Amino acid sequence: NKPGGEFLYVREAEAYLGMCRRWRDIPKPTIAAVQGACIAGGLMLAWVCDLIVATDDAYFSDPVVRMGIPGVEYFAHPYELNPRIAKEFLFTGNKMGVERAYQMGMVNQISSRDTLMTDVTALATKIAAMPRLGLALTKQAINNVEDLQGKRQGMDAAFAWHHFAHAHNDVVSGDKLGGF
Repeated sequence: NKPGGEFLYVREAEAYLGMCRRWRDIPKPTIAAVQGACIAGGLMLAWVCDLIVATDDAYFSDPVVRMGIPGVEYFAHPYELNPRIAKEFLFTGNKMGVERAYQMGMVNQISSRDTLMTDVTALATKIAAMPRLGLALTKQAINNVEDLQGKRQGMDAAFAWHHFAHAHNDVVSGDKLGGF
């Protein structure tokens, strides 16, 4: 438990970035079932899943720019959305409704609250009928392509900027979250 930013950096690297990467790298396909608000940490948990099924009243938000921080620790914004939409999403802090998230390719399927788990189970059952090795290799191949396109390095850089912002907020206001 060292003084300064080292402890916070190491803890968040493990608790947020590391955990998200381990979930992303699970060999079996994962499906996020999103109902209602999916904000900040919830967004990170949904994004590490391979597929997202969301209710028709779902919305997505990453409001941490308001804290002076450049997005959540698992910075997948320019990969989940195109870069211009990612900038708008972060710069404005606006909620993104499920219809727009679907149009942007962030959500795979829209469901109702009444049928969400039935729809997710049906999708999971269909996927589970596929050969396990084929699924694992396909997932690994797609994740590898994303990383070759810079996803992992971009996240590492964004995570460092995230912690610079925490340090800045702490010095300026005494509050790592910038008074949020």
